[in-house]
Amino acid sequence: MKRQKRVAAIHDISCFGRCSLTVALPIISAAGIETSVIPTAVLSTHTGGFTGYTFKDMTDEIMPIAEHWKTVGIEFDAIYTGYVGSIDQLSILEECFDLLSSSDTQRFVDPVMADNGVLYKSFSAEFPSYMRKLAMKADVLMPNITEAVLLLDKPYIEGPYTESYIESLVEELADLGADRVVLTGVYFDEETLGTANYERSTGKLTYTMDRRIEGYYHGTGDVFGSALTAALLKEFSLEKAARIAVDFTVSSIARSKAAGTDIRFGVNFEEGLADFIAAVNSGDRE
Repeated sequence: MKRQKRVAAIHDISCFGRCSLTVALPIISAAGIETSVIPTAVLSTHTGGFTGYTFKDMTDEIMPIAEHWKTVGIEFDAIYTGYVGSIDQLSILEECFDLLSSSDTQRFVDPVMADNGVLYKSFSAEFPSYMRKLAMKADVLMPNITEAVLLLDKPYIEGPYTESYIESLVEELADLGADRVVLTGVYFDEETLGTANYERSTGKLTYTMDRRIEGYYHGTGDVFGSALTAALLKEFSLEKAARIAVDFTVSSIARSKAAGTDIRFGVNFEEGLADFIAAVNSGDRE
């Protein structure tokens, strides 16, 4: 029997509203991967559409948790970062990468900071330049289009996009240091939406597209990123892992839309976990 893999997920906890650690922990665990967590903050709800939420900053606890793990001798197959609340935390996460990584540890960075051409209101204009430093330490980088252009200090362009434009983006993102880049929010027409998947070592670029579902649902990036992380750690090819993650995310959105779920509440990924488990345990890795 193969040794069970272990991931350190470093995100915030929104106690209600399916995103960040409340998404990463169940999805990656469902794939049979041990998932340890470092919370960057604890909120009563996420900040998208809610008001009056509570917020407990956990900056002072991040390194002590990581340092304690180090003294225990815990080793990780991957470190997966998502929403980071401040520039100070970005610098601390760089230290965590160095402290907790071995030569075999994969670093997954989802540079959560913007969408639809706009930097999140809680971040200063300098935030993307500091996120770029963390992205330079990634083995797998998974931004959306807005985050990609902020990392590259480029202007945001509305889609639909051309393949040549997307190709230039993923190649420049890979030049920051990651061997594998998965760019989300890619579309060439108004009916489909998906990802561009690029491997720097081979120069291979593939696309994973699916039907576009109208509406904006919170937490879908975390659902996708968690599923992608799990599938890659299960040793699927980048193209196949992206397919698994896209299918899981789209089905979760469709399920929530059909039920008329409040978009602030996140998407119903829970009822799709059985299919996800079957997918990540299938024999077809390519």
